[in-house]
Amino acid sequence: MAEKKTTKKKAKTPQTLVIVESPTKAHTIEKYLGPGYVVRASVGHLIDLPKSRMAIDIENGFQPEYITVRGKAKLLKELQKEAKKSEAVLLASDNDREGEAIAWHLNNALKDKTDAKISRIVFNEITPVAITEAVKHPGEIVEAKVNAQKARRVLDRLVGYNLSPLLWVKVKNGLSAGRVQSVALRLICEREKEVEDFLPEEYWSLDADFTKGKSSFTAQLVKYLGEAPELKSEKAVQEIMEKIKNSPCTVSSIKKTEKTVRPKPPFTTSKLQQAAANRLGFTSRKTMQIAQQLYEGIQIGQSHVGLITYMRTDSVRISETALADVRDFLQKNYPDELPAEAIHYAVGKSAQDAHEGIRPTYVTYTPESIKEYLSHDQFRLYSIIWERFVSSQMNNAKMVTTSVEITAGDAVFRVAASKIAEKGFYQVIKLLSSKEDKSTSLPSMKEGEELKVNNFHPEQHFTQGPARYTDASIVRMLEEKGIGRPSTYATIISVLLDRYYVTRSNKQLVPTQLGRMINKILVESFPAVINEEFTAQVENELDQIEEDKLVWNDIIGDFYTGFKKRVDEVMENQESIKGFLDEETDKVCELCGKPMVKKLGRFGFFLACSGFPECHNTKSIPLAKCPCKDCGGEIVERKTKGRGKSFYGCTNYPTCTFISHFKPIDQYCPKCGWFMVEKFDKKNGSYKACINPDCDYLHSTTEEEAQDVRAESDE
Repeated sequence: MAEKKTTKKKAKTPQTLVIVESPTKAHTIEKYLGPGYVVRASVGHLIDLPKSRMAIDIENGFQPEYITVRGKAKLLKELQKEAKKSEAVLLASDNDREGEAIAWHLNNALKDKTDAKISRIVFNEITPVAITEAVKHPGEIVEAKVNAQKARRVLDRLVGYNLSPLLWVKVKNGLSAGRVQSVALRLICEREKEVEDFLPEEYWSLDADFTKGKSSFTAQLVKYLGEAPELKSEKAVQEIMEKIKNSPCTVSSIKKTEKTVRPKPPFTTSKLQQAAANRLGFTSRKTMQIAQQLYEGIQIGQSHVGLITYMRTDSVRISETALADVRDFLQKNYPDELPAEAIHYAVGKSAQDAHEGIRPTYVTYTPESIKEYLSHDQFRLYSIIWERFVSSQMNNAKMVTTSVEITAGDAVFRVAASKIAEKGFYQVIKLLSSKEDKSTSLPSMKEGEELKVNNFHPEQHFTQGPARYTDASIVRMLEEKGIGRPSTYATIISVLLDRYYVTRSNKQLVPTQLGRMINKILVESFPAVINEEFTAQVENELDQIEEDKLVWNDIIGDFYTGFKKRVDEVMENQESIKGFLDEETDKVCELCGKPMVKKLGRFGFFLACSGFPECHNTKSIPLAKCPCKDCGGEIVERKTKGRGKSFYGCTNYPTCTFISHFKPIDQYCPKCGWFMVEKFDKKNGSYKACINPDCDYLHSTTEEEAQDVRAESDE
C-alpha cells in the first residue's frame, strides 16, 4: 500500500498593521512598506464627543464622555479585526495634538481586542526613508499632548454649549458660538466699524514729465518752498503749476544707495496661507486642501510621491539632511549663489517646533520637472513652496537705488529707479516675485544738468481708511495675537463664512447683520472671554499642558466656575431681541393685503408677509429712497436673471430705470444729498462715493456701468 503524502502548510508572514488618518496617505505608505504591512485609515477621529449633548461630567473633574463617531462603528470593527490578526500595530496619525488624541483613542479601542504590541510612530514627510525610519523606531503615545487636546476639546465644548443656547433664547434659534471663532468675529466687526467711521479727505499730487534727449521720465513733487507740500485742493496745485511752469529745470541731486535683500525662511502654515492669498488669490481653506494633496502624495510616473512635508507647522527649522540635499542641489545648479555655510533661521518664541518648516521632500523635483503631473493650482502652490525653501539657502541679493531730484523754481521733484546689482536668491524666484526684484532705469544724468519739462499731471486723491481683513491679513493678525494654531486658521475663517456671520466681498471679509448682532451680544455680555488676551492665554496654557507643566482639568475648573455664573446671569437678565427682529412695518403685502414683517434670516433682514404660512410672499428690505426726482420709489437689492449677480434698482421699475452696481450705505452725500455707496478698485481699495452722476464728491457710477447692469438684468 502506497504511503500517504503529507504537505506542510506554508507559514503566514507576520502582519504589522499601520493606521494613518487619510486613505490617500494609507495607499502611499503601503506601497513604501511592501509585504508584511497592512496600512489602513481611520479617516480622522473615530471616537469623540457626541454632537447631541454636552457630554462633559462637570462634577467628576470635567471628564469627557466619548462615543464612537456616528457612522464609524463599522470601520472601527474592521480595524479591531485587522489588529487581532496582527503581530504589531503602529499608530501613525498626524504628529500634532489632534493626531495624538486619535492615536490614544485607537489604542484604547484596540488593546483589548488583540495581543499585538501597540506603538506610536510619527514622521514629518511621506517618503520611503522617513516612513521606514519611523517604523524602525516606534515610541509611546505622549499623554501630555493628549491632555492638551482634551483640554482644548472640553473648553470649546463648555463655551459653545453654553453660549449657543443663550443665543437661541435671546436672538434666534439655530445660532452657534465658538470660543476662538467669536474672537475672530470680534476683530472683523471692530475693523468694519473703523471702515464705516472713516471719512475720506481730499488731497492732490503733482507729477511732471521731464525729457533728456530722447529719453523721458516722470517725477513727483516732494517739496515746495523748502517743505513737503500740502495739496488739499486743485486750486493749490494750479497755483504751484502757474508759478513754476516757466522756471528752468535743473538736476539738483543724485544719490545712489545700496540695499541688501535677504532671503526669507521656509514657510510656516500662516505664512504659506498669506503668500497663497496674496500671490495666488487662494482662500485659506483652498491653500490647506491643496497642501494636503501635495503632502499625501501625487502620482509621478510610476510612483506615488509625497511632495511636501507636513503643512501644519509654526516652525522654520529644517533638518540637517534636507539642508545637505538643498546645498547639493545648489552646488550643481547655482554654484555662485551658494553660501559658505547653511543658513539657520530662528524659531519664534511661541512656536511649538514639533515639525520642520514646509519644504519640498525632494528638492530635485523642480516645479517645471513635474508640472505635467500636477493640476494648475497644485503646480502654483508647490512652486511657491519650492521657491521659498530653495531661495532660503541662497546668497543675499543686492539692489542699487538711484534717487534724482530736479529743481524747478521753488519746487523739487523726485524720481527713483532700482536695479539688481547681485541677483542672489532671486535666481530661483518666479511666482514669489516682489516689487524689489523688478528693475527700473533712468537716463544718465549729472548734477547741474538742465532738463526740459513737457507736461504736468495733477491728480486728485482721497485718504484711505483702514482696510478690511482679507484671508491673508486676518491669519497674520491671529498669528500675531496668539489666537489659534496653524491647524486652525483656515477652519476659523471657514466657520464664520459657513455660519454666514461673515461674507467675502472683493476678497475682503465683511460681517453680516447677523454676525454684528451676535458679536454685540457676546462682547457686551462676555468681555472677559470674547477677547484676544484670554484666547492667547488659553493657547499658552495648552502649550504648558502639553509640556506637562499644568494639569488640564485644573485649568478648566479655574475657568468654568466664573464663566457658568456669568452665563446664568445673562440668561436671566439679558433682554431678548427676538421681538425686535420680527417687527411690523407700514408695508402691505400686495398678494393678500396683510402687513409685512421685518425678519432676520440667515442672509440678513428681509420682509415677509405676516399671513405666513398661508401667504409665502417675501421682499427685499428697502435700502434707500430713490434719488430720482418725483419718483417716490425705494432702492432694493435685486438679482440678474442669468448669473444671479446682485444689483440695486428702484421699486418703480420699469417706470423708473435708476440702477446701480454698488450697494447703498447708510450715509448721504454732504454736497448733493444723494445716497453714498461703497466702491472698490485695485488702486484705491474700498472707498465711499456719491451715486449722483452730476456730483463731484469722489466719483459715481457711469452710465456705461448702469447700462451693463441693465443688460444683465434683462438676460
